[in-house]
This record gives sequence, C-alpha cells and structure tokens, in this order.
Amino acid sequence: QVQLVESGGGLVQAGGSLRLSCAASGGTFSVYTMAWFRQAPGKEREFVAVITGSGRTTSYANSVRGRFTISRDNAKNTVYLQMNSLQPEDTAVYYCAADRTYGSSARNYDYWGQGTQVTVSS
Repeated sequence: QVQLVESGGGLVQAGGSLRLSCAASGGTFSVYTMAWFRQAPGKEREFVAVITGSGRTTSYANSVRGRFTISRDNAKNTVYLQMNSLQPEDTAVYYCAADRTYGSSARNYDYWGQGTQVTVSS
C-alpha cells in the first residue's frame, strides 16, 4: 500500500511559479510511475504530467508543456512538479498518483494523494 502526501500549493499571481512535492511511503518508490493530475471546480480530473520509475521518460499535457516540469528523486521517495508562467486557468486542486503502469488516464492509477490547492490570481 502506497501513501502519497502532496505539498507546495498556494496562491500566486499570474506569471509566477510554484513547486509541488509529493512524498511517497509504503512501497518501493522506484518501481512506480508517478503522475500529476488536476481538477478545477466543476470540471473533470485531467492529466498534467507523468514520469517513469527511472525518471528517464516524461510526458505532458499540451496545456502545460513548456511551462511545467515533472521530476523525481528516488532517494527521497519524492516526485516534483515545477510550475512556471502560471495562469489563472491553472487554478485547481493538484493530485499526485502512483501506479506500476505508465499512462495518462486517471482510471489506471491505484494510489492517490489528498491533493493540494493551487490558485493563480490575474
């Protein structure tokens, strides 16, 4: 059983940056693909970024590519999401997720954190 705890959310002005962290426990971290999803009020949860267990392969949603960077530190059992050039449309609750398979569908992920709020003001 993997437990995930996100941190780093907050309020930022448009054009600003935030770095989210997700600390994992309860499993062998390096075997898990890690992903970030987000959910805005009234909208479905959507894929943001994913990284393989080794960290060698990443993928991004078109809406964040070039602005967000996913990375991981397997020695610290932590995955990160560096978010730059934030825009009001990035406002959402951000969730990290873990699974042994690689993909961008939320239905594939077995383990989820509780989420952290990111609010971008205009």
